[in-house]
Amino acid sequence: MNQLNVLKKFSTIVADTSDIESICKYKPEDATTNPSLILQAVKSDKNQIFIEKAIQYAKKKGGSYKDQIINASDKILVDLGIAILKKIPGYISSEVDARFSFNTEKCILKAHKLINLYEESGISRNRVLIKLASTWECIKAAEILMQDNILCNLTLLFSFAQARACAESNVFLISPFVGRIYDWYISQNLLSKSFTGKDPGVLSVCKIYEYYKKYNYKTIIMAASFRNIQQILYLSGCDKLTISPILLQELESYPGIIDKQLTLPDLVLSPPVSLSEDEFRWEHNQDAMAVHKLSEGIRNFSKDQIDLERILSKRI
Repeated sequence: MNQLNVLKKFSTIVADTSDIESICKYKPEDATTNPSLILQAVKSDKNQIFIEKAIQYAKKKGGSYKDQIINASDKILVDLGIAILKKIPGYISSEVDARFSFNTEKCILKAHKLINLYEESGISRNRVLIKLASTWECIKAAEILMQDNILCNLTLLFSFAQARACAESNVFLISPFVGRIYDWYISQNLLSKSFTGKDPGVLSVCKIYEYYKKYNYKTIIMAASFRNIQQILYLSGCDKLTISPILLQELESYPGIIDKQLTLPDLVLSPPVSLSEDEFRWEHNQDAMAVHKLSEGIRNFSKDQIDLERILSKRI
């Protein structure tokens, strides 16, 4: 019995990749994608069929040159998601354009568009998670989308304020980024690379897990962005763990017994009063790491989206 098989007994394993071969190999329950992974996928020769189909779709749909580029981009995102869904029993996470991260209405419109594309291909909305950055505007968008049975995955989550606001808005799932928190502490010389205990990224998820279960919030916690398998093992028992193929391979290569680290509390309490918008913004602003990593993540995802659109623009 290897560590990956044992880990599957404690947490739902999700593949953090758009590579279908890796998904077939490791047999995860769900899969997550993001603009960086989509860009990486379309640059591969074996995925050129997705670009061709997207270009044909965009040209047939018509509209302005800009509209065609956007429609082709959305089509690639959905078609890759559909291809992945054929290999897994659970959810695919598909991300909304990061440039909409501070506009609730645009997030809602894009989410509906992506869901419609999935449903036009015979995929139920109940198998799709719309990924949004964990800004106040996106959290409110997720709350509204839930009323239409559109489930959301709130990503780029770094602060406890973000986690609280998501739970209080009945968001379906959150993705706290363990590795990027760890990266920030390393970059600030606040943590040594030789450190082997529960680093700040791991402790952040532990705190969120304890809080959610203590107050019986239904929002699913999917820890993400791991840098090493020790971070993963410290979070065994978390609702879901989304793991890159490199670390899935490492887990599969190690035999041995692992223990469940996160467990449910004995006592469940009534939840506290929800954060207001100004309280959320203040609490989040107090966390320098979270402010830096959220803005950086949005910028980088938007850059990858723009790079994808440049590739498509040359073909339209």
